[in-house]
Amino acid sequence: MSKKKYPIFDLDTEEQDLSDSFDRGEWKSVDNLEEEQAKAQQAAAKYLRKDARINIRISSNDLERLKQIAAYEGLPYQTLVASILHKYSAGHLHL
Repeated sequence: MSKKKYPIFDLDTEEQDLSDSFDRGEWKSVDNLEEEQAKAQQAAAKYLRKDARINIRISSNDLERLKQIAAYEGLPYQTLVASILHKYSAGHLHL
């Protein structure tokens, strides 16, 4: 009797398709792995670099609520605000 495999993460359809493809052995390593890893690391560093600063005015009530949410999540509130803005600008957060 085979054991049932339980997922560790909740995957969306695209992620599940990728996981299934990997499990079927459809992924192959590239010949120049180190070069590709270096390119990926460079791209990630460039993408994640925080090189701009903004100043905004918001109500003290909104700021206190953001600080409470950030504390609950275990994050600095500036990190939470940056994450919200990033998700919105990337089209992953809709109002």
